[in-house]
Amino acid sequence: MSSTTSRHTALDALHRALGATMTDFAGWDMPLRYGSERDEHNAVRTRAGLFDLSHMGEITVTGPQAARFLNHALVGNIASVGLGRARYTMICREDGGILDDLIVYRTAESDFMIVANASNAQVVLDALTERAAGFDAEVRDDRDAYALIAVQGPESPGILKSLTDADLDGLKYYAGLPGTVAGVPALIARTGYTGEDGFELFVAPADAEKLWQALTRASEGVGLVPCGLSCRDTLRLEAGMPLYGHELSTALTPFDAGLGRVVKFEKEGDFVGREALEEAAARAQENPPRVLVGLVAEGRRVPRAGYAVVADGKVIGEVTSGAPSPTLGKPIAMAYVDAAHSAPGTPGVAVDIRGSHEPYEVVALPFYKRQK
Repeated sequence: MSSTTSRHTALDALHRALGATMTDFAGWDMPLRYGSERDEHNAVRTRAGLFDLSHMGEITVTGPQAARFLNHALVGNIASVGLGRARYTMICREDGGILDDLIVYRTAESDFMIVANASNAQVVLDALTERAAGFDAEVRDDRDAYALIAVQGPESPGILKSLTDADLDGLKYYAGLPGTVAGVPALIARTGYTGEDGFELFVAPADAEKLWQALTRASEGVGLVPCGLSCRDTLRLEAGMPLYGHELSTALTPFDAGLGRVVKFEKEGDFVGREALEEAAARAQENPPRVLVGLVAEGRRVPRAGYAVVADGKVIGEVTSGAPSPTLGKPIAMAYVDAAHSAPGTPGVAVDIRGSHEPYEVVALPFYKRQK
């Protein structure tokens, strides 16, 4: 396939029939919005939203040494993940730089499914394939084997319960179980990227449209709406969730990103990047790196990635993501700032927006946390 040709998900025709504004994202033609991104955002916060996430990259790892191999290849302790559970982790380079952040599902004793970001799926696949040498484990590219549909928001459990006899009440956050939804075989995962309760449904591409239509019918009267990538970004930003290429990159180690907790030095055996990450952890203790904080505007101007954060006329950091927040009703941003200016309420912090220093309040992340 030529690099100029966008890939299309199994739901492409349906998105167009719904009048979606489409955009290229990581080589995929994806819905940006169907109508008002603010309405889509608010629907997920108050009712439910339906997302096509089929651009995400699924990679299956199987074999007698699958767990040992993943402990070597990733920074987390994957061998300790229980059957049917999932874990957020990262794959790093030898120098400790973050190649991608991942969710790993343990689907059987020696079977794992890794979900990578669309923009990094090939990089992750190549790295895992290379790192599998010497292990009795197989790395399989399953990107074409799955479509991924997410239903997110407070009404999502009720909508899904009407279509499945799977035990949703017993399904914990960051867990997955095989089941049938609207007659379609699926891996039902209680995961998401919105800050709300919700589910991600991994199904065969041929079944994706049937499932989407069934979820839409089941939610009549509830207020579920189709949602695009634009509101997915504002939802994850309010929830303080990092996005690769913004808060995470190969230039940062997990310790630089404030996510050192995902690195498990206590696990058995060596792992890729261990030495560099031990040094990064020690460095972070002695000389704290910049801290990822939330910024809330006092005015109306919206900060964007790459804008400088300033205090007393000096640059003290950089915005990584910024957008108007529908929930807060103000512009918000995530930014890495010097540790000395990272405490909530630190006075005199501003964002340089095209030469004008706009005042911002430093707040702890996340901006929004759902009521349990």
